[in-house]
Amino acid sequence: MSVDTNTVRKIAGLARIAVKDEDLAPLAKELSTILDWVEQLSEVDTHNIPPMTSAVETAMKMREDEVTVQGLQKEVTQNAPVSDDGFFGVPKVIE
Repeated sequence: MSVDTNTVRKIAGLARIAVKDEDLAPLAKELSTILDWVEQLSEVDTHNIPPMTSAVETAMKMREDEVTVQGLQKEVTQNAPVSDDGFFGVPKVIE
């Protein structure tokens, strides 16, 4: 997969990373190399391989999900830079 400098510029903008114009071409080449390597992973046949969460077989410890403390919404959001009606306020990130 080929990544051009405009794509790198857009990715940097979305990630809020300042990238100098002279660094765009090397970054595009680097990202293209990484994406080419990731594309090679799709060639691996994983049809008969079950999904796993660990390389070592383990059993999940289960317990009842019980609410033990309630009414902490105000205390939890009091240090938030922006909160609204007991919820965290976050900037819009989708174009």
